[in-house]
Amino acid sequence: MKYSTILIVFVLFLSTNQFFSQIDENKLGAWYMYFFNTSFKEDGKWGIQGDIQHRNWNYGGDLEQLLVRSGITYKPKQANIKLTLGYGNVTTGTYGDSKIVTTESRIYQEALFPVQFGNRVYTNHRFRYEQRFVQNQDFRTRYRYNIFINIPINQANMKQNALYVALYNEIFINGQRNIGDNRTVEIFDRNRFYTALGYVIKDNLKVQLGHMIQTTNSWEKNQLQLSLHHKF
Repeated sequence: MKYSTILIVFVLFLSTNQFFSQIDENKLGAWYMYFFNTSFKEDGKWGIQGDIQHRNWNYGGDLEQLLVRSGITYKPKQANIKLTLGYGNVTTGTYGDSKIVTTESRIYQEALFPVQFGNRVYTNHRFRYEQRFVQNQDFRTRYRYNIFINIPINQANMKQNALYVALYNEIFINGQRNIGDNRTVEIFDRNRFYTALGYVIKDNLKVQLGHMIQTTNSWEKNQLQLSLHHKF
């Protein structure tokens, strides 16, 4: 066999593997999420919050991520802001039949502050800074900004029995490009745009069903999201 033939076969092999490893952008994925927060005392200064998320490339079975995250919160008396110091454990799967996973430990700090416009538009602004210890990568950081918007439909407030529209947009920016072993990532990590319909079951319990578009430099993926938001 000539060297040129060997080279062609080798290139075709690599191309075939790459083709099958690509994400199917037309297939709808699904994220299932539980968010919680509580205060330690009645004054509400100190508390805890967190979330558990099972993210799938499809409706279930093809793991995208399993994320478990929690943090200690602090609300100053004279400022309408919530500060959090937390930790997350993340297991990231590979698209398709592969069972290869990557683990990550993540420390984060965030500031969350609400701003209300008029009687019906409730917004929250979240700034988050992450320190990431990803398997087989150098230490990494990431910056995130998210704006959340809730607009009740059948009543003016977000109290029990309120039906509401939920929107958010979050942008992710990497703090470093070099992640080790001559590998690099882009400064822009991803963007998530989300629209949903929510219902306030009780004043401390909400449910949302929505759709998110997640965009990176390499692919764009549509995700169904079902989430439960619990304050106790």
